[in-house]
This record gives sequence, C-alpha cells and structure tokens, in this order.
Amino acid sequence: MALNPATISRGEAGRSLQVAARWLLVLLLLALQTTAMAGSWQQNQAIGGFNRVHVYTPDTTSPVGNGRALLVVLHGCTQSIDAFLTANLEDAAEAHGMVIAVPDAMNKAGFSCWSYWQGTISRSSGDYANLIGLAQALTNDASKAIDADQVYISGLSSGAAFAAQTGCVAPDLFAGVAPSAGPTIGTSSSGAIGTCETVSPAQFESRCRSYADASVEAFLDTQVAVVGHGTSDTTVSTCYNQQNANGYARVYGVSQLSGTTVISEGGGSADETLWQNGRVAMLFFNGLDHSWSGGSGASGSYVNGASINFASYLGEFFAANNPRIDRNEAPDVTTLSAIASTNDTLGITGAASDADGSVVNVEIAISDIDGVPVEVQVIDTIVDGSGQFNFTSTTLPDALYEVSAVATDNNDQDSAPVTVIVRIGDPPPEQAPTLSNIDASVDGQCATVSGSVIDANQNLDTVVVDFASGATTLGSATASIDGQLYAASQCNLPGGSVEATVTATDAAGLSSIDSITFLIDAGRTGDYNFHINEGHISWGSGYANCYLAFGTAPFTMRESSAGGGQCVWTADGDASCQGPVQACSGTGGGTDPDPDPDPDPDPQCQEFTTLNYLHRAAGRAYSTGSFWAPDYFAEGSDDPLPGSTYGSHTLSSSDGQSWSLGPCN
Repeated sequence: MALNPATISRGEAGRSLQVAARWLLVLLLLALQTTAMAGSWQQNQAIGGFNRVHVYTPDTTSPVGNGRALLVVLHGCTQSIDAFLTANLEDAAEAHGMVIAVPDAMNKAGFSCWSYWQGTISRSSGDYANLIGLAQALTNDASKAIDADQVYISGLSSGAAFAAQTGCVAPDLFAGVAPSAGPTIGTSSSGAIGTCETVSPAQFESRCRSYADASVEAFLDTQVAVVGHGTSDTTVSTCYNQQNANGYARVYGVSQLSGTTVISEGGGSADETLWQNGRVAMLFFNGLDHSWSGGSGASGSYVNGASINFASYLGEFFAANNPRIDRNEAPDVTTLSAIASTNDTLGITGAASDADGSVVNVEIAISDIDGVPVEVQVIDTIVDGSGQFNFTSTTLPDALYEVSAVATDNNDQDSAPVTVIVRIGDPPPEQAPTLSNIDASVDGQCATVSGSVIDANQNLDTVVVDFASGATTLGSATASIDGQLYAASQCNLPGGSVEATVTATDAAGLSSIDSITFLIDAGRTGDYNFHINEGHISWGSGYANCYLAFGTAPFTMRESSAGGGQCVWTADGDASCQGPVQACSGTGGGTDPDPDPDPDPDPQCQEFTTLNYLHRAAGRAYSTGSFWAPDYFAEGSDDPLPGSTYGSHTLSSSDGQSWSLGPCN
C-alpha cells in the first residue's frame, strides 16, 4: 500500500463539506449583488394581526449573535407607513443586519394615532398583542434568520409612546426599546401637544413594571433603552426626552455618566448622553423638528434628514450593548493531520484552542469522497492539557477520504470545520472529473449554476459554465470552486429558455460535461402609465414611489411570490417601487399573456433530485438548527429531509410553492 500523508495548518485548511456548502451560498449572493439591489421591501404584508406591514429584509446579518436583528418601527399620528420607505431604513438594515418591520396600527385613535392613552395595556390586548404576534411571526420565519435575542422596537410620537409601553409589556421579547419624540408611558392624550405631563422616575418604574406580567418582569434587568428628540420640535415637548431617560435609568438601576458627545453624520449631528453599562442612551437631534430622524437624504411625511440616521444608530448601539446577545467566541481547530498507514488505517492528529474558554471535545468525521460523499466513521475525542488530540481510524478500504475536525467549547459552541484529504492505496489511473448535482438558481436576469465536482486524481484544473439560448452564445464564466462545490454566475440574460453547459477539466486535459436548462424572467418594461395599465401598480399603491424613483422614464418590473398564492410586482433598481399584493398573473416573464388562457388548467407536477443544500438554494427547502449540521425540511409541507447538508432527495410540487418528499405521482 502506498503511504499518502496529508498535513494542514489552520491557515491552509480547506473547509468541510458542510461549511463549503454554506460558503457556496454566500458566494452566490455576493455574485448576484453586483447587479441586483441589496435586500428588498415586501410591502403591505398581513402579519401578526396587522393588515399592512412593510418589511425590509437585508442581505447582511448582524455582526454579533446568531443571524439578523429585528427592528419594529411604529408610525406617528396622521403618518402613513409609506413615509418610512424614504427614511433610509434600508441603509440601517444593510449596515447592521437588521430586518425592519413597519406596521400600520389596527386600533387607531385620535388622528390615526397609536392608542397609547386608552384601552387595556396587556399582552393580550389590541395592538400590544398584534405587535407581539408580529415580532414572533417574523422571528419564527426561518427565511428571515432572526436572532430572538436581538428584537427591538421603536417609534415616533404616538408610536414612540406605544413602543415604550409595549417594551414594558413584553420585555422578554423586546431586548431594546427606542421611543423618539414621544410622551412618557402612562400619560394622557392632552400631554402630547405642547405641554409636558410630569412623570417621576419612581412613577415611570411603577407603571412599566405593572404593565409586565410577573413571569416576564425580570427581563427588564437585561433590556436596553435609547430615547431621542429633535431640538426644533414644537409639537411634543422636548421635556419628555430627559424624563423618559430618567425613567428607564430607574427601571434598570443605572446612573447617568458625565459629559455629552456630539455625533456627526452626513452634515447633521446629535448630542449623546449615556448611562452606566450602556443600558440607556439619550439623543437630541440637532435642528430636527417633529419627525423621524432619517439622516442625510431622508424625506417624507414626518421624516427629516436634518440630523443623523436614528435607525442606524440603534443598530450599532443595540449590537454593542445588548446584554442578551451570545458573545462567546467559537473555538478553533489550529492544526489537523491525517496519515495513511500500511495497515489501511488513518492516523489523525491535531490541536484545538479556545480564546475565552476551554475545548471540551473534538468531533472527527471521515468521509469516502471517491464518488458521492459517504460518511464512514465519526468519533468524539478529547484534547490533552496542551490542546492536542489524536485518533486512529478503523481499517478502511482503498479510497480517497476527507477528514473533518470540529471543536466544541465549554459553552457548546462549535468551531468552523477544518479538513484534510488523504488517500489509502494507490491513486487510480488518470480519469476525467465527475460532475453531479447540477442546479440553477435564478434572480431576475441573473442565474447561478452550481453543483458538485470530484476528481479522483486530485488534479482538477477548471470548471467553466457556458450560457446559450438556442444557437446564440450568451457568455461564459469560470466557476468558483470550494472543496467539491462549484458555482458560476451570469447576468443580463434574455428572457426565455437558457441552457448552461458545465465543463470540468483536469491538469491532464481530461474533461466531462453536464448541462441544465432554465427559464429567465425578463420582466415587463415601460413607463408608469404602462405599468398602471398592465395592473402592476395602481394610482393608490405604487404610483407615487415609482414616479419618485423613475419619473416618466421606462423601468422594468418583475412579478414574484408574496406567499399565500398571491404575487407582487417590484421594480428593478428601486424596491420601493412596488405594486399591491394581488392574484398572480403569470406574465412576469417579459412576454404577453396567452390571449385565451385555460380557465382551469390542470396543475403540472415537477420534481427535482439533488442535495438538500441545493434544494434550499433553489427555494424548495429550508434549514434550521445547528449552523454546521442543519436539519432540512421541504418548503410548504415541512417534510423532513434526512442527511443534513449532503443528503440527496427527490422533491415534487404541483404549484411551485409547496414541495413534498418523493417523486410526482
């Protein structure tokens, strides 16, 4: 038997199959971001008891914790939630990995205000229950990937007071609260205009704690608050800003720090005062009237750009000071070596460390990768006093193996896997690479082709994807390769059927070919009158934002699913230009609709067989649980898909929305 050693340091390490799959998805997103607008608004969604909610989901994730943050923003009196579409909330969302949700109050009072001064203040009442339902629904939405420890609520004016009271009602859910230009909790409606209704810190604490159920009151001990107010506000008294800050300080048991810091941004500024441990911050927005502070370029009803971007400040402050966020550093596998011995076993050695704790075990997985990866042995081992570990495998047949090591620390957090590849036995004769699991993911007029490539001789040179429509060549892209995974993207593809041909070539000049065909939606292009006539937007829903974005110039809109069997049209280049949620037209592909469509066509079943992570990339599945070894489920049916990232299954669907495990009947 030939001895074939493989030794790798941390800096040289390849990623495991699971991590490679996740990095592949990241690469796909990055490739598409060069031509598509980051993130997107979904307007007029019915969520958590509200009939209308605007939701922005960024492409980024929070720099701390696990996933994205969530910021719920409540409008003021007479203010439409549409005003927040031009408040620079997208900038804050992308910069800090925050999902933004702007609900329209269901139980309005006065001049379309949030009814903070009337009704029962409890978890089961009115819009308090709706806000809890909204936050829970979004947090439970796997596609949003929201960290339940990073859920925050803010608002303007009446929305500020209601947000503050909601934060007291549900401190277990809302880790941070941020009222802006709002009266103090428990005040009357008459205290909102001009006069200041005095509330002592003791009264504030008493009210806040009384709003919370006894079972959740203790969560106030880990809540964070930011209060803000414009210095030029002549509608709601600026006295409430200091009064609110003092009230939160009393609830949280912290003292004000000395000094004030001026925060400058885009020509505007704010004066910042802090309390102990980052638990309370107070901002005075210099030159701002009674408006939401959106920062430079912000505009709209009760939205002003005179000061800083309040939402962006909240994203940074909450990420830095929220005590509920898991800030444990993951351990590292620093070295890994695998050597094939004469008795057909693998001798595996390495080292692991943890900067802020200790390594409790290292999981070693051995997979046969001569063909479709097959895990053949998994073992947990421990490290010695110097962080070293070693293990000898069982006797293994001649093949090419991947050895992966994952360290776990004393807080049950896993490291990124580190892998090496080693062969037992003599290498096979030169043979062409093997391509499998080809899939295509389409985003507008961009497509990403991905799949698996294995070279038994370990001398893969290139993977190239050629795109064509019939006899017309559309372009060629050299794929990114990560372990056994490849991905290549091409944009500006024309509408209709496109074929992608994948060619994998090794250093010996041997090659193999695979291909896939998919459809491109080229959208519908015209000016705002065209889109109104086509039903993509209406005078009451979409026209204003589309006109602000494009004027009388032509623009392209595409139809996408809004859930529940309905669709929405959204413009390329400006997601605020979006029509109402309505019945799907099926004409989003750039061609005129069939003039005589079948009034009741039979559903056509379609099926795909591929790896779980590729089903997820194509929207047919979702994943939950462990970052490194997630559980996968079919979208719609929730059928479990065993085998984690590299399990291979057939999914079928008759509507393209709900997918089931198994082939078409």
